[in-house]
Amino acid sequence: MASVLVVEDDQFVRSALIRHLTEATHTVRSVGTALEALREVAHFRFDVVILDLGLPDLDGSEALKMLRGITDVPVIIATARDDEAEIVRLLNDGADDYLTKPFSVEHLSARMAAVLRRSRAAAGEDPPSRVIQVGGLSIDPLRRQAELDGSPLDLTRREFDLLTFLAGRPGVVVPRKELLAQVWQQSYGDDQTIDVHLSWLRRKLGETAARPRYLHTLRGVGVKLEPPTGHTEHQRGHQR
Repeated sequence: MASVLVVEDDQFVRSALIRHLTEATHTVRSVGTALEALREVAHFRFDVVILDLGLPDLDGSEALKMLRGITDVPVIIATARDDEAEIVRLLNDGADDYLTKPFSVEHLSARMAAVLRRSRAAAGEDPPSRVIQVGGLSIDPLRRQAELDGSPLDLTRREFDLLTFLAGRPGVVVPRKELLAQVWQQSYGDDQTIDVHLSWLRRKLGETAARPRYLHTLRGVGVKLEPPTGHTEHQRGHQR
């Protein structure tokens, strides 16, 4: 059983997909616009997203790029478009698979199963069991929990992954290309994606780009995380 988000504005197609997926014992949520889809993935965890390209508020290709900015959930494109160049572009932009309408429910099921197998295999490595401490930051990768000075941080999945990756290398300047490759699993992308997530993280850490405490950006080089100056509790990779 998987948690599935269906993004489809055609009510007939949408109802058919919901019925089929529900009968296959999947948990299904559905929306009809790109903005609704972005809100859903920001608040709920899904195993796979089925994304139509012909959405009323935003083209699905743009929606895919925005989704990739906040989540690495597998995305299957489902659309009537069959241009090969566009298919290649969408796959390069982060789509995990592509189905051209009309397609059978059996075909969709097989593609979903294959995507989920790849996703679960990629996630098969256990996260580090140690609690990472940098200054007043405490990050538990296994439980996916983070605290600042003893207070829980309410982080999105991508924010947590970015913070954990940087905290695991305290004081080290990490190039943006490495962040894209390791946190977003993309070989290239828009630097604005990183800037937006850094801005959100700074807000939750109680700092700004002009007055950083933990997160420091070196223009043209990369980003580093280190404890505030004078902090006496800095521990790297403290083991509990």
